[in-house]
This record gives sequence, C-alpha cells and structure tokens, in this order.
Amino acid sequence: MPEVLEVESYRRLADSVVGARVRDGFADSYAAKHLASRETWSRAVQQRRITGTGRRGKLMWLETDGPRLGWRFGMTGVLLLDSRAGVEGLFYGPHTFREEWIRAGVELDDGRRLLLHDPRRLARVLVDPDLTDLGPDVMTLTRTEFNQALHVERGDGPALKARLLDQSRLAGVGNLLADEMLFRAGIDPRTPVGRLDEDARARLWRHLRFTLRTLSRRGGSHTGDHMDSRHPGGLCPRDGGEMRVETIGGRTTYWCSSHQL
Repeated sequence: MPEVLEVESYRRLADSVVGARVRDGFADSYAAKHLASRETWSRAVQQRRITGTGRRGKLMWLETDGPRLGWRFGMTGVLLLDSRAGVEGLFYGPHTFREEWIRAGVELDDGRRLLLHDPRRLARVLVDPDLTDLGPDVMTLTRTEFNQALHVERGDGPALKARLLDQSRLAGVGNLLADEMLFRAGIDPRTPVGRLDEDARARLWRHLRFTLRTLSRRGGSHTGDHMDSRHPGGLCPRDGGEMRVETIGGRTTYWCSSHQL
C-alpha cells in the first residue's frame, strides 16, 4: 500500500516529465470519482506545460502552467512512466501490471505516458486538490509540529496508533509505518496519546525520523523489521514475544506483547 515513502518515489519519477507539454489525458469513472465528469480531467490537462512536482503526505501533484493536477493512490495505486514503475512490489499490491488496470494518465507531446495503475480502483485524480485538511508532511516534520500533532485538549485522547494515522495531524503516515515506528520505539499502539510521558514522546520522535530514513533507503514502508511477523502466531524478531493483533484506528495493527509496553 503506498504510504509517504512510496508516494515520494512516485514524485521523483514524475520529475522526469517536468518541462514536457501534455497532449491529452484520460480517466476512467473510478479515477474521476471526485471530479464533475471524466472529461473534467482531460480538459484540465490538455496542452498544459508541466512545470514541477509536489507532495504532501500521500497526495502527489503536478504543477502546470494551469491547474495543479493531483494524484491519490489508494491501496494499490502505482505511478508508471510508460512501463517504468515508481516503486516495485507493494506489500499489498498486485506484483504485476496489466493494461486493464490503468485508470488514468496523461499523454505527453514527446510520446511518453504518465499512468495511474490501480487494480483495486480506489486511486483518484484531482484538479486543484484541497490541501487544507492535511497536516504537516511527516518527511519534513519539525519537533514543534510533532508536539502539536500529539497535543490533546482534554482527557486521555485517542489511541496513539489512531493519532499517527490521522492525516489532518500528520500527513503521510500509513499503517505499516505507524506499526514500525511504534515497534522500534517500544510503545503499545493502544496507549492513549494523553498518557505519553516525555520519555515516550522523545523515543517516538527519534524513531519516527530514523524509521523514515531507514525504510526510504531500503525501498519503502513494506521493508520494516517486523514485517515477517505480521501474521497470526507471529513472534517478535527482537525478543521472541508473541505478536498481538487488533484493529486500531480502523487498521489491522501488530505489536509485540513483550517490549511494546
């Protein structure tokens, strides 16, 4: 599933088309679900010069001499430049590419095609996407922004895992990254945000940054240390403790019963 590291890889791939002019564009009814019609996309992209790329969290866009062109990748979306993929082997992805799974794209005046490939049909294209509901990007997060993201007005607040997944607080953290950060920090994902002490906050901040750097070098959010143990009956690769599983923040969550306290 594309999280911030995968979408950043897509953005870097899209850098390859900066300077090109779009000859035409297309979107099927699934990819254009949040647009007035499928034709809205093709009209918005035609004859536009691509001037740059951008990303906040899991939303990527192309800057043009007209509207900003947004791309959201859902559960299994992959960006292709012709047959070149932005990332290979998504953990929950198709592990293969088919023409019938191409949902949208732009055709450039030099013959290349930038394509949205998505078997699950949850990815979307957007015209001038609204960024106001997104928190700060987790890849460029400051300590002050991190503290604000964990702030609770009253009471204990939500489970920490749920807060990490809240895109209005931290843009970009997905299920796998959240579990890996908490695994490395040794924190129970069920812990209410308001009950975190200063030591736990400092450990989470340190491991958030380190996890992003490490998994970026490895190739994505699916390369975490605990990945081979994400199954019923799995054992922690660090200490052999039984891995627990529960739905937290609407997502299936795995954590070690021994060192994540």
